[in-house]
Amino acid sequence: MEGMNLASKLAENLRARRGNLTQEAFARKLGISRATLTRLESAAQNTTIKTLEQIAGALRCGVAELFSDSNPSRRR
Repeated sequence: MEGMNLASKLAENLRARRGNLTQEAFARKLGISRATLTRLESAAQNTTIKTLEQIAGALRCGVAELFSDSNPSRRR
């Protein structure tokens, strides 16, 4: 992901972490709207620190992991 901006890294990692869940189900798990998730997964929207903390809490990971170059699907 070298050269990607933070929004693109977040988008890729969210898509990877979502796996087979629908956007609706994943958004519910994260405590955000499906529309917000759609925009985040397409790197079309920036988000707040509060929302990042909420997402990280729901995923049981650190906020930094949401921007990591190595996402869970690559480690398996």
